[in-house]
Amino acid sequence: MPLDVSRIKAVCFDVDGTISDTDNEWVDRISRVMRWMDFAVKTQERMRLVRWLVMATESPMNALYHWADHFSLDDNFARLFAKRAGRTKARKHPFWLMDGTVELLDLLGNQMPLSVVTARDEMTTMRFIDSFDLKKYFKLIVSSQTCAHTKPFPDPVLHAAKHMSVSPENCVMIGDTTVDIIAGRKAGAQTIGLLCGFGTENELRRAGADLIVSELRDLIPLFTN
Repeated sequence: MPLDVSRIKAVCFDVDGTISDTDNEWVDRISRVMRWMDFAVKTQERMRLVRWLVMATESPMNALYHWADHFSLDDNFARLFAKRAGRTKARKHPFWLMDGTVELLDLLGNQMPLSVVTARDEMTTMRFIDSFDLKKYFKLIVSSQTCAHTKPFPDPVLHAAKHMSVSPENCVMIGDTTVDIIAGRKAGAQTIGLLCGFGTENELRRAGADLIVSELRDLIPLFTN
């Protein structure tokens, strides 16, 4: 079904590939590590290879985390990641902000409650949010450990809707992968898929996204009175 903007009273934002330019960040970081290949391949070819690797691992990693979450093993993964992140805390992490994020948040923040619904752990989610002073826009932050199950289960979206005092049917989940779309749809929310992250148009369309756009800026006209 096409997106019904008149129904939207609250918005849930994914982080990675949505408001955080994670794919380009990882491409840049991995490409730097693989600079030794330059003697054999051109830089552009190396970048294409790295981007393919990053995109190719997205679905298997989502499946692995979903499996861990299903069997209540995700807490162990989160603790392990938090321990590793704590050891590297002193080293500044170069988060990248997705183009159009601040403009869209400025617009929507004056119209309705907003929340973050991410499969990231709380520690790195808050590091990202704080590094760009984004907390002021969001009523709440729902991380991978907030609910019993994370995306693609509907629990995080339902939790966000409850705390924003809005019916799930009046929420829209914005994300770049099928995990975001499935979670939103299972919760009864509308969904918007972004092509600026890890997902492809065919994947997002098959998952049932109500609207698919190239980037966040494309959403500004929808909410401009």
